[in-house]
Amino acid sequence: MARRIDVIGAGGLRLAAWEFGDPPKPDDSDRSGGPDGGHRGDGAEGAGGSGEPADGGDEPGASGGAGLSGRGPGVLLLHGLMGRASHWAPTARWLSARHRAVALDQRGHGRSDKPPQGAHTREVYVEDAEAALEQLGLGPAVLVGHAMGALTAWQLAAKRPDLVRALIICDMRASALGGASQHVWREWFRAWPVPFATLADVRKWFGGDDPWMEHPNPARGEFYAEVMAESPDGWRPVFDPEHMLRTRETWVHDAHWEELAQVRCPTLVVRGLDGELGRAEAQEMVRVLPRGRYAEVADAGHLVHYDQPEAWRAAILPFLDGLGEAGEGVEAGGTGVPESTGAP
Repeated sequence: MARRIDVIGAGGLRLAAWEFGDPPKPDDSDRSGGPDGGHRGDGAEGAGGSGEPADGGDEPGASGGAGLSGRGPGVLLLHGLMGRASHWAPTARWLSARHRAVALDQRGHGRSDKPPQGAHTREVYVEDAEAALEQLGLGPAVLVGHAMGALTAWQLAAKRPDLVRALIICDMRASALGGASQHVWREWFRAWPVPFATLADVRKWFGGDDPWMEHPNPARGEFYAEVMAESPDGWRPVFDPEHMLRTRETWVHDAHWEELAQVRCPTLVVRGLDGELGRAEAQEMVRVLPRGRYAEVADAGHLVHYDQPEAWRAAILPFLDGLGEAGEGVEAGGTGVPESTGAP
């Protein structure tokens, strides 16, 4: 069951962090990030909108230690825009065989507090992650970020290299997306047929009926079912769509290549073959990164870790195995050749 740990983020905002694996034994605390700096919940509360664990349980093989041995650095997992910590539950449980793995509900998402008007800048998202690492005693940690969470992760790695041991970037672009994309997103939010009568309706719309989709994707339906909570009139998202738009506004107009070039730690760039990050841009990111590597996952879209969880784990495992105890083992200057094609 997920264990909740409260963290105080930028501006005093309360953030919910979730430990999905067993905490390390006392004699391992010096290798896994030390004692908790936050307030630990009673362990009875899950990450789902209903108060129950919403991760759906372990996937086959997810909780075992296949391919993992020993005790590695702590891991902080950061979801993307509209995501939540429980989306990382299978990955976190798999990682917990060797790491202390904690996923953070970022501000305005999941069970974390909703910030006041204007508190949506890139700086506060980075400060929140920085506070989580320090209060949880995880650093220097491996940061694993999807989409917006990946941008937060590499901005933090550039700002505080002392806190970041390594970095995994999952399907996030470094180039500017442009203001026109904000209009598309606003129209998409307006098209949502909320409230949904049932979670089955949520899965059906986001997994197949959404006109913004190119192909049906049941995993996408499950992803969005995870961010819904029941209200008196039906099922609604746990986040405020206007908050999501304001958050996105803070990064879509700018490119982020300069910050990427400042990341000195070993970094793996992972893309789904049908995701939003194209191969040419991903390989350029690897070239810009001083210690970059590249991996891709077949038959996966933007939600790489949700679309193909086993292939996702297979893609990141060689990178994690290459992180030596003394900070060696991952070659500097990636070649741009795929680390993995996504085969389990």
